[in-house]
Amino acid sequence: MASIEQEQHAAHSLNEPQTAGFLDRFFKLSEHKTNVRTEVVAGLTTFVTMAYIIFVNPNIMADAGVDHGAAFVATCIGAALACFLMGLYANWPVGLAPGMGLNAFFTYTVVGEMGYDWQIALGAVFLSGVIFVILSFWKIREWLLNSIPMSLRFAMGAGVGLFLGLIGLKTAGIVVDSPATLLTLGSFTEPSALLAALCFLLIAVLSHHRVFGGVLISILAVTAIGWAMGLVEYHGIVSMPPSLAPTFLAMDIAGAFDVAMISVILAFLFVNMFDTAGTLMAVAHRANLIREDGYIENMSKALKADSSSSVIGALVGCPPVTSYVESASGIAAGGRTGLTAVVCGLLFAAAVFLAPLAGMIPAYATAGALIYVAMLMMGGMQSINWKDQTDMIPAVVTVVMMPLTFSIANGIAMGFITYAVLKLLTGNANKVSPAMYVLCAIFVAKFIFL
Repeated sequence: MASIEQEQHAAHSLNEPQTAGFLDRFFKLSEHKTNVRTEVVAGLTTFVTMAYIIFVNPNIMADAGVDHGAAFVATCIGAALACFLMGLYANWPVGLAPGMGLNAFFTYTVVGEMGYDWQIALGAVFLSGVIFVILSFWKIREWLLNSIPMSLRFAMGAGVGLFLGLIGLKTAGIVVDSPATLLTLGSFTEPSALLAALCFLLIAVLSHHRVFGGVLISILAVTAIGWAMGLVEYHGIVSMPPSLAPTFLAMDIAGAFDVAMISVILAFLFVNMFDTAGTLMAVAHRANLIREDGYIENMSKALKADSSSSVIGALVGCPPVTSYVESASGIAAGGRTGLTAVVCGLLFAAAVFLAPLAGMIPAYATAGALIYVAMLMMGGMQSINWKDQTDMIPAVVTVVMMPLTFSIANGIAMGFITYAVLKLLTGNANKVSPAMYVLCAIFVAKFIFL
C-alpha cells in the first residue's frame, strides 16, 4: 500500500502540466507550470505580433541603399538567431528583432543626414553591440544605467517614438516640406496618404479590441486595397530566399572609427540599453520571473543574450537587434520559458520564404505601422517628473530635438547638456553623476569641433 506521502505526491503530479522528456527538462517547463503546447501557442502569438518588422525593416533599410531582398533575409535571420539565443541561453519567453526607431536613425540620420555609407553605419552598430556586451559582463552596466536620471531615460524612449512618427508621416505624405513653414499637411487626395492613415486607424481599432495580430492584419489589408486599386503589383507569396551576400559581413568597422561617429555609437548604445532594461523588466513582471525577495531569474543571462544579439545582427546586416515589448502578448498566452522564444525564432527563420510578399508591401502600409508604434513609445512621457523644471525641461528638450534635428544622437546630447547645466546653476550639482558630466563634455566637444 502506498504511503500517504506517495499518494499526496501522485495527486499533486496529476495537477502539474504534463510535458515530455527533453523539452521539459531543458526548459524547466513543469517548474514554470507550463507545457509544450502552451509554449508553442505563445511563440506563435509573439511572432504574429512582431511579424510586421519583417516588412517594415527592409523598406527602411532600402532607403539607406541596402538591397531590399538581402535586408529582408537579414531581418528574418537576425531575429531568428537572437530569439534562439534568448530562449536557449537565458530561458526567457522574449522575442527579439531589429529595433524600431534605431533602424530609422540608421537610415535617415547616419546615412541620410550625416552622409555615411550604410556599411559604416553597420560598423557603428557592431561597435555599439560589442560595448554593450562588455558592459553586460561587468558591473559598469549597472553603474551607467543608474547614472542617467529617470526623466531622461523615459524621454529617450518617447523621443525615439516621436522621431519614428515623423518619419512615418513623412513617408506617407501626410506631412510634407514647406518653404514657408518648414512642414505642412500633405494632401489626402493622394492615395499613399489616405491609405497610410487608414492603416494607422485600422491598427488602432484592432489593437483596442485586442484582435490577434492586428498590426500584421492591417498592413496586409492595406496592401490588398492598394493591389485592388492598381497601386501594388502582385509578385507571389512564397519563393526561395534572396541572397544574403550583399549584407553578410558587410560592416565597415574601420570606417566607424571616426570621431564624428562617437555620438552615433553612444546613441545606438544608450537607446538599446535603456530600451532593453525597460522591456526585460516589464516582461519579468508579467512572466512571474521575479521572486519574493526581488531576485529576477536569469536576468543577467537575458541582458547578455540581448546585447550579443546586436553583434550577431550586425554580422548579417541588421540595425541593433533588441527585445520586443510585444513579447508580452506571448506571455499573456501562457509563455513562461525560452521555448516560447525558440518557437518565435523558428517562425522568423521560416519567414525567409515570404520574400515576394515582403517585396509587395508598399511604404504607405508600413508607414501606418510606424505611426502607431510611435504613439505607443510616446507613453513614456507620463513617467516624467513634470513638477521639477530641472527634470522636465531637459526631458522635453530631448523629446523635441530628436525629430526636429532628425537625429536621436543630437536629441540625447542636447537633453544631457541641458540637464547638467540646469542642475549645476540651480544648486543641484550633486544630483548629476560623474558619468553624466563626462558624457556632457563629450557632447559639447562634438558640437564645437565637429
